[in-house]
Amino acid sequence: MTICVAPLTIHDYDGVMALWSESKGVGLSDADDRENILAYLERNPGMSFLARDERGAVIGAVLCGHDGRRGYIHHLAVHPAHRHEGIGRDLVEKCLATLKAAGIRKCHLFIFNENQSGIRFWEEIGWETRFDLRVMSKTIS
Repeated sequence: MTICVAPLTIHDYDGVMALWSESKGVGLSDADDRENILAYLERNPGMSFLARDERGAVIGAVLCGHDGRRGYIHHLAVHPAHRHEGIGRDLVEKCLATLKAAGIRKCHLFIFNENQSGIRFWEEIGWETRFDLRVMSKTIS
């Protein structure tokens, strides 16, 4: 099977949202509407990626960007039929390469505590859980 990995663009939005919506462990919100994803992609050009199979179907996707100091990975997902093929690892490696090229030396991600398969994936590719931090959020209305 031939897999094509390419930068994610707003033209991929519908296929990527379908994948993310079907993926356990990906938390979607109003921040993931088309307008907000477009703004994110424009702020971080060429840093987010998707994978397509030979039919052109989206089988993997990830958002990646930075704030000028730290990198962030969001919403990594691979279609269940294509897991354990190295697609997730490849997407992450592409993200990290773009961050490195931008001078970013550290990357963070957020993952739900109950997403045990996701936690295992990240640990298997060398990521470490931080126990000294707590994420706090506030909705700005």
